[in-house]
Amino acid sequence: MVMKINEIEYSISNKIINYEDSIEIMESRVEHISSKKKPELLWFLEHPSIYTAGTSSIDSDLLKKNKFPVYKTSRGGEYTYHGPGQRIVYIMINLRERNYDIRKFVNKLENWIIQSLEDIGVKSQLINGKVGVWINNNDQPEEKIASIGLRVRKGITFHGISINVNPNLDHFDGIISCGNKGNGVTSLKKLGIILPNKKIDEVLLKNFEKNFRVNTKFTQIQS
Repeated sequence: MVMKINEIEYSISNKIINYEDSIEIMESRVEHISSKKKPELLWFLEHPSIYTAGTSSIDSDLLKKNKFPVYKTSRGGEYTYHGPGQRIVYIMINLRERNYDIRKFVNKLENWIIQSLEDIGVKSQLINGKVGVWINNNDQPEEKIASIGLRVRKGITFHGISINVNPNLDHFDGIISCGNKGNGVTSLKKLGIILPNKKIDEVLLKNFEKNFRVNTKFTQIQS
């Protein structure tokens, strides 16, 4: 199969996707990308309420062990929450083909999120020494609105980003999210922005195409 480096696929799952199923689908896609049987992919989805523990997680950051199922995962980072109302984009990109190192790629993802949030009326920022995208609360501690956690296999990324659209923010109280003691979490809804996932996805796709200089085409994946 001849792949066009300036074209990638995207898929949107409108039903809640179990975490274990998503891992299986991503790992399969990575193998297909590596063997050039399928193109790179952005996958938009939501999970049921769960906690995931990245490769840098520590047990003491799990505050309520029985609140939600906990999954050990191969992505980088610490504990995080996924659930309804949080938009996840899993990103399967061939870093070797695109001549990206992981640091450059993460920086491009951060800029992609910040630009997309700005386009829907939210000013966000990075914080030195902390991963993710944050909202400045003036004289109050910053609150996190988006997370990034990746794994690279055979030069291809998987896992990705999450943006808090309108999740139940109380669900984060079972963990120290991403190891950030003293900082809270926020959402578009908490900031007064009410938008459907369809609009969020459109903005993210537009800015991904712009920032990464690619075209996207829709595909339906089995989930």
